[in-house]
Amino acid sequence: MIGILSAFGAAFSWTYACFIWRSQTLKYRSIDINLIKNIIAFLVFIPAFINLNSANELKNIFTLLFSGIIGIGLGDTFYLKSLQIIGTRKTLSIETLSPLMAALSGEIFINENLTSKSWIGIIIVSISLFIILKKGTEFKKENSAFSRKNNFKIYIFPFLSVLCAVVGGLFSRIVFLKSNLSPLLTTEIRLLGAIIFLFTLKGFKINFFLNNLEKSQKKRFLFSIFLGTNIGILLQQIVFKNLPLGLGWALLSTSPVISLFFTKNEERQITKETIFFTCFLFLGLTLIIF
Repeated sequence: MIGILSAFGAAFSWTYACFIWRSQTLKYRSIDINLIKNIIAFLVFIPAFINLNSANELKNIFTLLFSGIIGIGLGDTFYLKSLQIIGTRKTLSIETLSPLMAALSGEIFINENLTSKSWIGIIIVSISLFIILKKGTEFKKENSAFSRKNNFKIYIFPFLSVLCAVVGGLFSRIVFLKSNLSPLLTTEIRLLGAIIFLFTLKGFKINFFLNNLEKSQKKRFLFSIFLGTNIGILLQQIVFKNLPLGLGWALLSTSPVISLFFTKNEERQITKETIFFTCFLFLGLTLIIF
């Protein structure tokens, strides 16, 4: 039950944070936003290193560092870039691939054999999410300069975001299966891997754009980091520890439904189709959970 509740908590935290981060992608580079948020989140959780026995966990530490590089360093950067280019709805539409990709990864690489009922639930969740995003929550206005283009190349960023996130989650799951490291400590190690990678990619330079934000914007951004990065990734790690990868990812992917609570912020209208397929989605979740 703790894994299920953590999945919904992580989805809510990530969704709310993304609405704040998207406004920053219109002004600052995605890599700068990702680096700053990871550094601040890392500093908040730094006491977690007190309980680390590096001599016994060296292999798992390197695995988690790699997981952080792929899942947070690359994955979040691609995600933020996608928000900037094609907007929230289209980005999340591609993200609906993640439950199926995660389930297949878990079955192929770590022998997590799911029941037929679980597979049906994952497929229902993926289809429902896609339809909710494609038809049920159309934007009244499009803000992205790329919104009217159907060029396939602009969808490479959300696809890479999904791929990186699933690979990062897979490596986290492998560590939990082989060690007793806590979700808090694994969160911190993954953040460190992402910071090292992004800092190197930036040529050891940091654009500390927080100084350019107004006081109210700065508070919102810091709150989004704590909620979306600290709490969000910590809850995500609890999910990876307690649930098979495919099931956990299906629950984590409920962000689009949670985003309906923020429709006024992005000027969307909720249709009858949205309500119907949201109920259909909960049928899929019921099959997964029970």
